[in-house]
Amino acid sequence: MRAYLAFTQKEFLESLRTYKLLIMFMVFLLFGMLGPLTAKLTPQLLEAFVPEGIQIIMAEPTALDSWAHFFKNISQMGFMVLVILLSGMMANEHNRGTFVNILTKGLPRRTVILSKFTAASVIWTVSYVICFSLSYVYTAYFWSGEGILNLPFSVFCLWLFGILLLAVILLGGVISRNSYGCLMFAGGFIVILFLLNIVPKFQKYNPLTLVSLNMSLLTGNTVPKDLTAPLIISVAIVILFIIIAIGVFNKKQI
Repeated sequence: MRAYLAFTQKEFLESLRTYKLLIMFMVFLLFGMLGPLTAKLTPQLLEAFVPEGIQIIMAEPTALDSWAHFFKNISQMGFMVLVILLSGMMANEHNRGTFVNILTKGLPRRTVILSKFTAASVIWTVSYVICFSLSYVYTAYFWSGEGILNLPFSVFCLWLFGILLLAVILLGGVISRNSYGCLMFAGGFIVILFLLNIVPKFQKYNPLTLVSLNMSLLTGNTVPKDLTAPLIISVAIVILFIIIAIGVFNKKQI
């Protein structure tokens, strides 16, 4: 346990030193403000730039519009930033030869995997909480009194998909030993999910629904129990990928 905590602390310090922590926080801080402001100001901006004589009729923005921007920003650019920034968490250690030093001193290899996953999960969680908190405050300020269905559950689903991506890039980093291979592995995983989503009978089990049905949850067209299978499968994949990563790393020659 002491080795696990020490190596996890080292991961946090490394993220701070390389500015990954700062970049994550700043990007998600921006996303948190961007959603509500975009929803609120878009009609006014369009009205200001439309030439005279042309009338554009737009519905009054609502809290749902704000959350639509939130989920869109995180599920697209947010996840892209997450994967790119953390794709090198294994490759960087290989390139610097850090693993040789720490493993020859007796640090269990499974501790390396678990510590890296823990640190990455905490960074993602804190960044996500910052983003959600800002979005929630701004949305509540602009559209006070508007009720939204299943918001906590929908937000949780998006967070869990982020955890799933971390498990994917961790395994990809162990297998490939470089950032490019890790990104290709993650991209391949996402492509497989999209291909599975084409088959109707697979859709209700696909983890991709965790990021595609968020707004449907908020409007009540989808209920939380509809996502029970994707939730269970996502958690199972996370656990499986971590176990595989440990197994592969144990057999890797450093």
